[in-house]
Amino acid sequence: MSKACLECGEKIVGREDKKFCSDGCRNAYNNKINKDSTNFMRNINNKLRKNYRILTELNPDGKSKATRAKLISKGFDFDFFTNILQTKTGNTYYFLYDQGYMILENDFYMLVKKDI
Repeated sequence: MSKACLECGEKIVGREDKKFCSDGCRNAYNNKINKDSTNFMRNINNKLRKNYRILTELNPDGKSKATRAKLISKGFDFDFFTNILQTKTGNTYYFLYDQGYMILENDFYMLVKKDI
C-alpha cells in the first residue's frame, strides 16, 4: 500500500511511517498548520513576543528593577501578559511565559524570571 505526501500528494518512498515526501513539504505543511489564523491573533501574539523581548532585555540576571517610563519607552504594553500569579503574601506578579513583573511603589517594577 503506497502512501501519499500530506502536503503535495506525491507518492512517498522510504520508511513505512513517513508522512511527507521531503523536508520542504514537511515544513510547508507544519507552517500552514501553525500559522496564526486571523490578524487579531497575529497582533496579540506579536504584542506578547514584544513584551517578552523587552522583559528579557531589561532582566538579564533573573531579578532586577525598572521604571514604568523605561518599560513604556521600549514599547511595553501592560495590557498583554500570559498569566497572573498571586503569592501567599498577597503580591501579584504578571507573567509573559517565564518573565514576570510586580508593581512596586513610585512607578517602579520588580522584574523576575520564573525557574522552569
